Amino acid sequence: MIGRPEPSEHVPYLERYISLVPGEDIFTAFDSETRATRALLDSISEEKSLHRYDPAKWSIREAWVHLLDSERVFVYRALRFARADETALEGFEPDEWVEPSAALACSWPSILAEYDAVRRATIAFFRNLPSPAWLRAGTAGGGRVSVRALAYTILGHDIHHRNLIRERYLGVGLRISAPVPPDPRRGPRPPASGRSR
Repeated sequence: MIGRPEPSEHVPYLERYISLVPGEDIFTAFDSETRATRALLDSISEEKSLHRYDPAKWSIREAWVHLLDSERVFVYRALRFARADETALEGFEPDEWVEPSAALACSWPSILAEYDAVRRATIAFFRNLPSPAWLRAGTAGGGRVSVRALAYTILGHDIHHRNLIRERYLGVGLRISAPVPPDPRRGPRPPASGRSR
């Protein structure tokens, strides 16, 4: 049984994502939560995907390309650690990736197709891991994290952005979110103009 990651398996900052994932079975959660996310994304038109709830924030399109970029990075980290590679991996700054991504030039259907492809690859990777790999861990961005914590982070990050789109971009219902502990590796940060959170 894979089970949920223990707090000792990740830096406190990741709890904001991990806590959003329901249940003890990550694959059941991937199935149900990906379907819920896809249903929401399908309800967004090409025009609406360009919407920003504030001029200084990302558009829905940019936010979703950010999610895809992050998922790829997290899976790469999980791959390295699952294969018992103990090389410390550098962090990345999502805000700096948005403009070079040219997300606004991508059609909304192409972003949705990319989401489907990336998520299928993510699930396939985790499904084929041997049991011992789930508890292997390494250092990424200055913090220790296990493979199973990365799996939960990937899905929780998806749920987090789905909540943001529902609440801030579409004005539907209330966002479900965990308290956000400070990231001890970063210290105080100035407001980031591009962040959708």
